[in-house]
Amino acid sequence: MSISTMRLTFAAAGLMLAASASGANASYCGDGKTVTFAGIDWESGAFITEVMKTILAKGYDCQVDSIPGNSVTLEQATANNDVQIFAEEWLGRSDVWNKAVEEKKVVAVGKTFVGASEGWFVPDYVVHGDPARNIEAKAPDLKSVSQLTDPKIAEIFADPEEPSKGRFLNCPSGWTCEGVSTAKLEAYKLGEAYVNFRPGTGTALDAAITSAYLQGEPILFYYWSPTAIMGKFKLIQLEEPAYNEACWKELSSANGKRDEGCAFPSVDVAYGVNSTFASEAPEIVEILEKATFPLEEVNASLAYMADNKVDATAAAAEFLKTKGDVWSKWVSEEARGKIEAGLK
Repeated sequence: MSISTMRLTFAAAGLMLAASASGANASYCGDGKTVTFAGIDWESGAFITEVMKTILAKGYDCQVDSIPGNSVTLEQATANNDVQIFAEEWLGRSDVWNKAVEEKKVVAVGKTFVGASEGWFVPDYVVHGDPARNIEAKAPDLKSVSQLTDPKIAEIFADPEEPSKGRFLNCPSGWTCEGVSTAKLEAYKLGEAYVNFRPGTGTALDAAITSAYLQGEPILFYYWSPTAIMGKFKLIQLEEPAYNEACWKELSSANGKRDEGCAFPSVDVAYGVNSTFASEAPEIVEILEKATFPLEEVNASLAYMADNKVDATAAAAEFLKTKGDVWSKWVSEEARGKIEAGLK
């Protein structure tokens, strides 16, 4: 081999090593790309989104952003990679999300929290009364959704604008839970007896429940945990027929049959992540895989928001300042130091 050939060989090897080193050191945020989150508008989703945005921005020098929208729109945006992270995806509940999974456009990463639940609720005082507030039990035998067909029960929850019917307080239009509860109203043969009332926003849903509760009025509504409402008020979940996969498949499909109703399935909640982003940002996926919020801490943070009338950004800052023992397990030591310094 000639000297010139040897020089060319060594030079090529050096370029390969440099490229390899550059690839090893490269990162999604280091390359200046923005991580866009779904701007989820329900309390827990907004809180968790702000925590994770702050962790990435302050701990890993990421450019972060979020875009608003309803859950269906934001799920589609995640599939299209206009959004990279949907921080609180309730798996298996959305046709849009399920289709994106089948097409390998999105993946579920980690567990955002564990132990969540959802269903149809009434205030405890509707069934048991509340002597301290001079509230009599109006439906002492009410236990299950099947009893809602009784005209006397429907009368208890009379709709203010159409008092000949009861009112069921649903989720806002565009939320996945709104479609499922609407399907359940039909499956349980309640469509003629109840007004399917959809508030405009999650805030309006909470306000309606809070107002009725503080005034001791009967109210029938869909809700879920973790939430401040579930932590602040004493509620009873109405029994439903046991979950089964065939029933749920019909209820959760926009074009499904409404022959029978059943309980919501056990909940799996994960970070919904665009598949292309996941392959390009394994260092961020690694953080998401570790970032499981204890349910009691989420409820406590949501109660903090409600009691202090602060937004999700303020609640996220409070969580990061006071719960380092929780979130420090998700990040590197260097990132922890940068996050703590950034909060001072």
